[in-house]
Amino acid sequence: MAQDGFRVPPEEAPHQLTFMQWPVTPQVYGTGRYRKQVQKQIARIANSVAAFEPVVMLAAPEEHARARRKLSSNVELWDIPADDLWCRDSGPLFARDGRGQLSLRQLNFNGWGRYHLPNDERIAARVAERLGLPLFDSGIRGEAGGAEADGHGLLMANESSWVNKNRNPGLSRDQIERALLAAYGADRMIWGKGVKGQDVTDDHIDGLARFSGGGRVLMMLAEAPVPDDPFDASARRLQQRLQEAGLQVDTLPWPEAGRIRDVNSQCSYVNYYVCNGGVIAPESGDKRTDALAAEMLRRHYPGRELVMLDADLLAELGGGIHCATQQMPA
Repeated sequence: MAQDGFRVPPEEAPHQLTFMQWPVTPQVYGTGRYRKQVQKQIARIANSVAAFEPVVMLAAPEEHARARRKLSSNVELWDIPADDLWCRDSGPLFARDGRGQLSLRQLNFNGWGRYHLPNDERIAARVAERLGLPLFDSGIRGEAGGAEADGHGLLMANESSWVNKNRNPGLSRDQIERALLAAYGADRMIWGKGVKGQDVTDDHIDGLARFSGGGRVLMMLAEAPVPDDPFDASARRLQQRLQEAGLQVDTLPWPEAGRIRDVNSQCSYVNYYVCNGGVIAPESGDKRTDALAAEMLRRHYPGRELVMLDADLLAELGGGIHCATQQMPA
C-alpha cells in the first residue's frame, strides 16, 4: 500500500458521485454541428449515470447555460473549465484510507504526450482545491485510463502508455511501476506490452481488459488470432500473463456487424462504467455480440441494472463510456 496509507478502491465499491467533463475544444470538435453532437452524447451518458448516482459536470461558466439545457436535474455543474471530455484521464483520481478519508492522486495528465490541453491539465488540482482534499503527486505522467486497479492490491497496465518518451522520458519500467503502485496503494503489477503510436492513448488498458471483482478480468479478444495485428498479439500475451497469475479471464469478441465500419474505431464492450446499482455500457449495433456482451456483463455484475448506449461518437474518437467518467468513492 502507498506510504501514506491510501488505496484507490475498486470501481464497483460505493460512490459519492461521478465526475464528467464538458467538451468544447475547437481544435477537435470545431464550433458547429459536430461539437453539439458530441456534447449531446456526453449529456446522454451523464443523464444515464445520474439515474443511479449524482453527477458533477466540469465546465467553464460560459458553458453552463448551454450544458444545463441538455442535462438532467441530478447533474450539477461546477465552475471548473474543461477542454475535452476524457475525465478518466484528466479528471481526479481518488484514494481512500482505512478511516474513510479521501485524497486525490495527481497523474500529471499531459494530453497523452501529444496535445496541450491547459484546462484539462489543471483539473485534478482544481477539484482537490474545491473539495479541500490533499493532492498526492505520483511523480510520473500518464492517465488513469492507462492503469486498471482491482482495489485489492493488484494493478495492470500496458507498457506502451507509460514506458514511453512522450510521457516519462528517461524513466525505466521499474521506476514507473513503483510510482504507480504508490499512487494506487497497490502491491503488485501485471504489465502488458501494448502498442505505441497507433492510437492517441498508446493502447490504454481500459479499452482492452477490466477487473470486475477480486480475481476476475473481462477482456476484449478476437474470436480467432488476427495475423500481423500488433494489438491482437499484445492482447493474447496479456491474457496469458493474467491466467498465469491465477486470474479468471472471460473474453468478449469485437463486433463485426456493428454501425462503425472503421476497424480502428471499434466499440469496446469493456469500456463500461460501474456506478451505484448500475453498469453503463456501449452497444455496437451488432446484435450477436451485443447480446454476448449483455449476458457477460450481467454475469460479472449481478444485481446491477445494465444500461447499454450507442456511444459510437466516443469510439470514433478513440474511447468510450469509461473514458468519459471518473468516480468519487463514498
